Amino acid sequence: MLLQREAEFISLHAAQHERVLHYILRRVGDLEVARELASDVFRIAWQKSRYEPTTEVGWLFAVARNVIGNEYRGRRRRRELILKLAAGVRAAAEPAGDEVEAAVAETLGKLRPREREILMLHFWDELSTAEIAASLGCTENSVAVRLHRAKRAFAAALPARLTAGHKDKAGEHSHGQD
Repeated sequence: MLLQREAEFISLHAAQHERVLHYILRRVGDLEVARELASDVFRIAWQKSRYEPTTEVGWLFAVARNVIGNEYRGRRRRRELILKLAAGVRAAAEPAGDEVEAAVAETLGKLRPREREILMLHFWDELSTAEIAASLGCTENSVAVRLHRAKRAFAAALPARLTAGHKDKAGEHSHGQD
């Protein structure tokens, strides 16, 4: 059964990959992103227990549409996170807004995934310490410590031109209940 399923999937991929890729590319405008999203579409197709061969193209395009929607929501949410963190940096320094946003995005990219995740849950998703603890499966005290360390790492990773004289405050902004 598995060999037959693999053969069907390989056939589906060979027949439809280019169409799905071009469909996505026309909507996102970035080849690398389109390739990644097309891979997601076919990963979902593989994970799906069964699909109707007669409707596979329509089904693949529906999956692609959903994957593209997720990508756009993710972009918007990342942008919102960058703006929130940039607002905190602006409180400590006053360079041009675009410069701050670019620096915040770059700084987030420098953080460890674990630090980035907890900052995103706190600032982007606006989760409380208790909600983050439930999400991560750890204690509220652990979340508080991890969040504090992530804020410090973020502040330490910010370019010096943005923190001139305010380095300690940049990572200590209060945003709701920690």
